[in-house]
Amino acid sequence: MAQPRMLILGAPGAGKGTQSAKITDEFDIDHVTTGDALRANKEMDISEMDTEYDTPREYMDQGELVPDEVVNAIVDEALSQADGFVLDGYPRNLEQADELEDMTDLDLALYLDVSEEELVHRLTGRRLDPETGDIYHVEYNPPEDPEVEDRLEQREDDTEETVKERLRVFRENTEPVIDHYEDEGSLERVDGEQAPEDVWEDVKKTIENTD
Repeated sequence: MAQPRMLILGAPGAGKGTQSAKITDEFDIDHVTTGDALRANKEMDISEMDTEYDTPREYMDQGELVPDEVVNAIVDEALSQADGFVLDGYPRNLEQADELEDMTDLDLALYLDVSEEELVHRLTGRRLDPETGDIYHVEYNPPEDPEVEDRLEQREDDTEETVKERLRVFRENTEPVIDHYEDEGSLERVDGEQAPEDVWEDVKKTIENTD
């Protein structure tokens, strides 16, 4: 498939960012995330929506969640400008999945399947270098420099308690979305517990074999 229109699904820590970057390079398509789309359209005029603010930027400046209807409009705008795309981070619930069906026809929904035990292991093992902002992992990607290793910190959202709560929220909100695409026959599952290069080979093959 030359320029697929697809979305990638997976829990936090499943590797969506890594695989999305490879997909965009290989198939020459846009990587559309809600965060990037919001930042790119933060001055969008939403005054007709009868929302509290007239632009997404005002919500972001106040540290408030941008309403779903605004996110939907921004994602719609981003997808309308793309010949092909991998959509990452949307839809997060069934209501957004319904909205997405009105925006575009997807070629496939790709799900990176990783067990909760492995996700917890991946996320709780992440460490931040506060001086550079670089992310390491105590097992998979430790720093070579002992000085860097000594100053690494675990981020608050990577503690076991927080990780398990993030995964609970994912299961509650997004697993129905996975079931939705599976029921309609457009979901393709890839084993996300393999080595990243093996995951990529399966992802690439899955996309190429999609009619």
